[in-house]
Parts: sequence; C-alpha cells; structure tokens
Amino acid sequence: MNVKELKKDIIAYSKTIGIDKIGFTTASTFDEMKNRLLQQRELDYQSGFEEPDIEKRVNPALLMDEPRSIISIALAYPSKMKIRVESKKGERRGIFCRASWGTDYHVVLRDRLKKLENYILSKVPEAKFKSMVDTGELVDRAVAERAGIGWCGKNCAIITPEFGSYVYLGEMITNIPFHSDKPIENQCGDCNKCVDACPTGALVQGGQLDSNRCIAFLTQTKGFLPDQFREKIGNRLYGCDTCQTVCPENKGKDFHIHEEMEPNPEIAKPLLKPLLHISNREFKEKYGHVSGSWRGKKPIQRNAILALAHFKDETAVGDLITVMKNDTRPVIRGTAAWALGKIGGEEAMNALQKAQINELDEDVIEEINKGLNFFMKKES
Repeated sequence: MNVKELKKDIIAYSKTIGIDKIGFTTASTFDEMKNRLLQQRELDYQSGFEEPDIEKRVNPALLMDEPRSIISIALAYPSKMKIRVESKKGERRGIFCRASWGTDYHVVLRDRLKKLENYILSKVPEAKFKSMVDTGELVDRAVAERAGIGWCGKNCAIITPEFGSYVYLGEMITNIPFHSDKPIENQCGDCNKCVDACPTGALVQGGQLDSNRCIAFLTQTKGFLPDQFREKIGNRLYGCDTCQTVCPENKGKDFHIHEEMEPNPEIAKPLLKPLLHISNREFKEKYGHVSGSWRGKKPIQRNAILALAHFKDETAVGDLITVMKNDTRPVIRGTAAWALGKIGGEEAMNALQKAQINELDEDVIEEINKGLNFFMKKES
C-alpha cells in the first residue's frame, strides 16, 4: 500500500462528495488540550454536554485499537439567507443560529464520513475506522487544528482561511499511517472583537469559554433561565452567533455549497406566537430535521416567551395569559408570567394578580411575583 498515493486519492475523492476541506494528523494524544480540559473542569466552565471522561477526549488509543492517524473534514455552511423574512410589529420572529440551518449537520457529516470510509475500504479492505461528529469523544477543533483545517480562534471556533469559522467539523480515526499536514498559524493577533462582543461575558479571555454563561448553551437548558441572562437572550431560540458575526475573518464569507444546508426562513427565523401552542407532533414534523430540535420543544418555547418579552410584544399578551393559566409545565407557566410583567399593560397585570391567587407551584408563584414587581417599579 502506497500511503502517499492513497492520501492523494482520498483528497481528490473527498472533493467529489462535497467535503470542502480535508486534513490529516497523527493519532497521538492531545496533551495541550488535556491540560485545558482539566482547567475547564477545575473552573467549572464545562457545559455538561461533553464526554465526561477527559482521557477519552484526548487519547485516540482509548477509542480504537492501534490508531495510526486521524482524518479531519470540514463542510462550509451559509451565513446569510437567500430569502429574507422580516420581524415586524405583531409578527415578531425568533432566530435559530446558523449551525441549525438546513438539515442537521450530524446527518450531513456522517453521510460524508461514511462515503469516505467506503472509498478507503475499496482501496484498503483491511482498513479500520472510528468516525465521529460533535457528539463523539474527541474534541473536533483540537483534531481540526492539528490537521491544518484552520486555527482555533479566540472565540473557540476553528477559523479557516477559505470559509472563516462557518464550517462543520468531523473526524475519522484510522489504522492507516497517513503523513500529517502542517497546522495553520494562529492569525487572531491583537484582535479581541469576539471577547468584547460576547453578550454575557462567557468568553472569559481569548480561547477560554465559560459554557455556563454562553448563550448558545443557555438556550439549550430546560429549566428556568437565570434572571441575569433573560434580557441578554434577545430573540435567540437556539444558539448564538455573535462571536462569529463580529469576527473580521468572517467578513464577506457566505457559502451556499450544500443544498441540504440551505435554510427555510420560516423554520430558521420562525414566528414566535405560534411556537407557544405547537404540539409535540407539529414540532417534530416542522423542526425535527434541524440540529436545534435535539432538546425538544420546551427550551425553544421558553426562549420564544423570552423573545416576546424582549420585543415587549403587546399582541402576545393574550397568548401568554393562556400559557400561564393552562400549560402543565411550571417552567413555561412561570416564564410566561415573567414575560407578562415585562411587557406590561392592564390586561397583563390583572392576569398576574389572578394567577397569584390560583397558582400552587412555588417556583411559578415566584415568577408571578417577579412579573408583578415590574409594575411596582413602573409606579414608583
């Protein structure tokens, strides 16, 4: 087996199946990443969604027998919608982050990795693989950085010279000893725009993220959103793009290469009020194919309520009162009560006063009181 020729063939083939960048690196341990992960754990900066075993996140030998190298792939996704829909008074809209536009990227990248595996097997029948996307054990960006896909920016995203940071990442551990590509030198320099622009200060410093403060993480939680973040969320339903949109490396970067990544504007930027009453079945049918649906409808509905409060949408008061009175989930009832206080008006205040008498859940009662406190502040 001529590994050098095989690598050339794989690179050529990858272009025919819609892989925008491909890089190769060793299967040695990611020692620097291990130190960073240990520090993140010590500082309690982890989100809880990660693989809990740090050794598995940095040592490919724990994931596959006799790994010799890792192939890293990147696919570019759009940063702008071809068809725009406007959020206007009475018809306010929320927004899913760009990484949740189009078909779930896990599905798309797994398809490319499977095709790559089959191609390599046709050349080397004894080849072995372990492929993963995002939810796998390895840290995608650590692999991509070492494989020369891009550099790890201060916003903790891989930044490629060609596509900026608007790329999905996946990797494949293999027993074939490919020659490694050279990493790209970090080009962030003195730029600190992403750190300065982070709405919640989650980017503690360049390259260090406190996940518990990150809006992208907070939008995926299922409980009450902490008070300090409720007004920071804006109209975000899932994820946050701020640290990407302010990045100079992303200026003018907008690639529409993959049809399955094209957003349907009514899904990527949906009307908020209909989300309050959507059934599980309707939610699955409309949003089930996007990555932002993985936690179910509850976080999306809670965020939609917060977005209506952000817009102070008086046309949503009736809907929010219905939700506060009838929804079986305390988080949704309570968030609706808080939002009614934020929006204000006599109808909202009367509904909160009635709910204060009828509500039995202590957490919801606390939220009703917060809502009523908004009225007291206005009067004083």
